[in-house]
Amino acid sequence: MDKKAIEYHVKGLLEALGEDPEREGLRETPERVARMFEEVFEGIAYSNDRIAEMFGKTFDTADPSQAETAVVMRDITVFSYCEHHLALMYDMTVNVAYIPNGKVLGLSKIARICDMAAKRLQLQERLGSDIAEIISKASGSPDVGVLIRGSHSCMTARGIRNASAKTVTTTFRGRFKTDPELKKLLY
Repeated sequence: MDKKAIEYHVKGLLEALGEDPEREGLRETPERVARMFEEVFEGIAYSNDRIAEMFGKTFDTADPSQAETAVVMRDITVFSYCEHHLALMYDMTVNVAYIPNGKVLGLSKIARICDMAAKRLQLQERLGSDIAEIISKASGSPDVGVLIRGSHSCMTARGIRNASAKTVTTTFRGRFKTDPELKKLLY
């Protein structure tokens, strides 16, 4: 990430808005925005494969019958930025379920995968697909479901300004596509 270029362009944006980037409250804004972008867009630097590698710590299942037991984690909080307006997607919760294929992911790794995938310019639909792909690669399981609920400031703070609107997306892979009982685990 080129922080100096971000600083330069933020200063130009402030000028284009009619602001004085040298006034007291804005003097350090370009640097602050560059540091913030480095943090909130960290996931841009990593492919889905790399994220699966980074957070793919697994443990063997003790009992082969656990292969039919789903692991479900609900209400993982993330935020992201819409690639269409660079607007904040917030109050986002992610529910993830997968069926272990001989090994289980460390629980914190599931939340870390969701967080890192969200730290990109995103569409909520793609975020669900990215999370499902990464969970599948990290766990070795083709059976993954992801449900995301979130608010989009491009809907709540501008345009139609519908503050209560929530977007819900689902991604189903493997047995989650066809088994209604597995889908229910996400709701």
